[in-house]
Amino acid sequence: MNIDLVWLRQDLRLADNPLFDGPLGEHLLCVYVLDERWLADGRLGPARLGFLWQCLIELRGRMLARGSDLLVRIGDPVGEVAKLAAAEGARCVRVRHDPGWEERRAVDRLRHCLEDKCSVEVREGGMLLSSASLPMAIAALPAGFSAFRRRVRDIVPQRARPTPVTLPPWPPSAPRGLPALRRVCPRADRWRASPRGGFRFTGGEAAGRARLEDYLWGSGAVSHYARTRNGLVGADFSSRLSPWLAHGCMSAAQVNDALHAWETEHGDSESSRWLRFELLWREYFHWAARQDGRILYGRKAAPLGGDPFEAWCRGETGLPFVDAGMRELADTGWLSNRARQNVASYLVHDLEVDWRLGAAWFERCLIDYDAASNWGNWGYIAGQGRHVRAHRFEVLDQAEFYDPHGDYAVRWCPELSSLPAGEARHRPWRHAPATFPPPLAPSTR
Repeated sequence: MNIDLVWLRQDLRLADNPLFDGPLGEHLLCVYVLDERWLADGRLGPARLGFLWQCLIELRGRMLARGSDLLVRIGDPVGEVAKLAAAEGARCVRVRHDPGWEERRAVDRLRHCLEDKCSVEVREGGMLLSSASLPMAIAALPAGFSAFRRRVRDIVPQRARPTPVTLPPWPPSAPRGLPALRRVCPRADRWRASPRGGFRFTGGEAAGRARLEDYLWGSGAVSHYARTRNGLVGADFSSRLSPWLAHGCMSAAQVNDALHAWETEHGDSESSRWLRFELLWREYFHWAARQDGRILYGRKAAPLGGDPFEAWCRGETGLPFVDAGMRELADTGWLSNRARQNVASYLVHDLEVDWRLGAAWFERCLIDYDAASNWGNWGYIAGQGRHVRAHRFEVLDQAEFYDPHGDYAVRWCPELSSLPAGEARHRPWRHAPATFPPPLAPSTR
């Protein structure tokens, strides 16, 4: 009996998934393994875990509808996959080439574990470009985004693959099941995003496609993205596609194809070009992460956080614009790009806290956590790694420009509501303690 095992990681979809391309065995065993260390060291917060579980539940339903199934386990991913492959006599394990150093090291470990038992096939996918289409070797990737953008300007992006109609059946002897989230993490099972965030995220491929369709064809909000992309409040100032891209419920090629279809009908515009520009930034960070390897996370272990860091995590720095952003992050698991840049700059350049602590806190909290984009952006702010120049934001100036009436600050820091609208709501203030739990020390790599 020919059995292929598909190890899913940040690719929780059926459409445009290279792991389902080409001939498959008579039976298909698809598995996702939640790393038990992520639960033990606090790397996976309740918002991120809750969104992930929604993605897994939805994906399992889609796979069952096509005659297959999805097995979800908790443990050491390499050990669990190797054990399943050996027990079921798999002829091949398929896994995607993810950009993170830890992800690549896990594939190397799996190859070592299975070298005498079955093959390990690593496939590319989920990107706009392929390694074969890059005009340079990954080792020669430009140090900056602008140079990368110029080099790839004329390359035609990959097109998305269709969704498989059917899948091979589940191996008769293989285990099945998806643990109840309330048993994995009760806090994550109880977590619900606050309506103050202006948008309710739901995990899964169907929800991601629905959001893309609405953003382009329903509300048509993409038509004013160039004007609203620095917004702070509301459902449509941003595409908000990042959580589905981060979990692989949607690929960059799918977004690009849909955007191209929109442009065919409505015409190329500054807004559609800006959205594609953001996709290309994501692309750059993913290729840069492959080049950087472990250096992406810094050259040594980050120290434990002290009082300034913990106050920043809880949204208790005393600077309203920063505190509003950190409270929104804690409450919703998401944050606008403008707010992310400001809270990161404040931690690194004003509080003088090691940037890796902030990156690790974002890793814990964000439902759109993506190793390459998260750590790449933090390095960009701090001027570390491949980024030779730090990027500092004058937070008070930013607050007065992007939140002129202080509405965003009051939305998340209601203690400020008695102050008159405008500059008064952005001045440093004495706050009542927030009700968020103290942060955990970030894990070291």
